[in-house]
Amino acid sequence: MLRSVYHRTLALAASPRAGWWLAVVAFAESSFFPIPPDALLVPMALARPDRAWRFALICTIASVCGGALGYAIGYFLFDQLMRTAIAQVLFGADPLGKFEVWYAKWGLAVILIKGLTPIPYKVVTIASGAAKFNFWIFMAASVVTRGARFFLVATLLHFWGDSVKEFIERRLTLVTTGVAVGIIGGFVVWRLI
Repeated sequence: MLRSVYHRTLALAASPRAGWWLAVVAFAESSFFPIPPDALLVPMALARPDRAWRFALICTIASVCGGALGYAIGYFLFDQLMRTAIAQVLFGADPLGKFEVWYAKWGLAVILIKGLTPIPYKVVTIASGAAKFNFWIFMAASVVTRGARFFLVATLLHFWGDSVKEFIERRLTLVTTGVAVGIIGGFVVWRLI
């Protein structure tokens, strides 16, 4: 079953509309969608290594734009939720105050470090908005961290795509298990923070 999904994903990755789907997934993942754009970026770069950097650029732009939506969700939604009487009873009169102070000090480091971990980016986008972190610093850091991540993946696949593809095809179960463990580990780390 995994092989048929893998081969269908490779076929989709080679289709003319693949770039649009990649942009949609990268945008949505930054604010609400659970599947990271790597699920499309990797097979697309494997199917077309000559376009790996173009795909990384699509991922970066769409992800950062989606990050702006995630920021807005955190900025506006959390503010409204924390003003409710129930939130004030549960969390006190200023439930976000301490978090905002902490995030003002450490937010840039959180955004930059997160880019190298499997913690979902949407957590950082929403948290940045909720903490009212400086929007322009958030956007600049997002461009750096998301671009570094996607271009690193694209570069590896551009130069070593055939051997990576061969490795994945021989050890598909191992690779999917590793990806699943990484995603679950990211959620566990996020919950512990």
